[in-house]
Amino acid sequence: MRLASPGGQEMARTAKQSLGDRGEQLVAKRVRCPGCKPSERTLRVLPSNFKCADIICDFCGYLAQVKTKSVKGPLPSDCPTILPGSAWGPQQERMVAGIYFSLFIVLENDDGAMRIFFLPRDLQSSGMFVPRRPLSATAKRAGWQGFMIDVSKALGRPVRYVDGSADEFRLDV
Repeated sequence: MRLASPGGQEMARTAKQSLGDRGEQLVAKRVRCPGCKPSERTLRVLPSNFKCADIICDFCGYLAQVKTKSVKGPLPSDCPTILPGSAWGPQQERMVAGIYFSLFIVLENDDGAMRIFFLPRDLQSSGMFVPRRPLSATAKRAGWQGFMIDVSKALGRPVRYVDGSADEFRLDV
């Protein structure tokens, strides 16, 4: 996939951005909305850089984040404890306001097999979002601050998403 830069030039997506895109596409394609639970799939991928949310239900407006991580070898049966987040500022603003978005965690292995875990917003706590140090003054994005997600500090464990008897998926591109 290619994107247009602010100057109108096309830019290739990085490997990490493409990984995130695949996770979002998988959730939109395979998961029913946790809010309204319709018989059809109503989750849609939001535009890139939408703050703190990646998918929306086009029926009820339910918002969620998707974090995708690559793993080596077979897919683990348990969700990883630590995940990279994104920009700390918007996340912190929402936490102060008491707003949390549910979290889908997608793992993809070297063979393209994928597994989905789900952590609802009601089980999240501010302590699970750990700010990182801002980037140095010499960094390309100097001053930018990200965060890590420590799911062990949530009020409950993420659950593995199962569709019928399937708990391992592939994204048909």
